[in-house]
Amino acid sequence: MSEFGSLEIVIIVCVVAVFAAVVLIPYWRIFKKAGFPPALCFLMIIPIVNLVTLYYLAFAEWPSLKQSAQ
Repeated sequence: MSEFGSLEIVIIVCVVAVFAAVVLIPYWRIFKKAGFPPALCFLMIIPIVNLVTLYYLAFAEWPSLKQSAQ
């Protein structure tokens, strides 16, 4: 059974952080522009929940569009 050293753990954490930033930053901006709380982007890293959130975003009435129509 192999054990991870501290260098491997640091590398894994860095890779995960970069991946999270690449995924979460665009969703943060999308949710913000759509008028939803930007913190909903954190749901996009949870499997299955991310699909439900994406479908909700696609088919829900966007609060920002309601404001611009008035």
